[in-house]
Amino acid sequence: MLTRLTANSVRRLPRVAPVSARFYTENTFNKKEKAHEDQYARQHEAAQLKKMKEEIEQKKKELEELEKQHAEVEKNSKQ
Repeated sequence: MLTRLTANSVRRLPRVAPVSARFYTENTFNKKEKAHEDQYARQHEAAQLKKMKEEIEQKKKELEELEKQHAEVEKNSKQ
């Protein structure tokens, strides 16, 4: 009875999918390939940061314009 219970509980454990990982060996081709991948990743991140900074500046300008409009509306409503 006990063996049947343990066998059933073992069968019900969730299966974990194997995680794919890339392991680099010490040959020069793999070092060069990894360097290219790292360089691409840095360039991609830099481009994304530049794009985000431009969007932030654009939003700041929009906010300033909205604040000016709000100030004008308040000024007109008080008169």
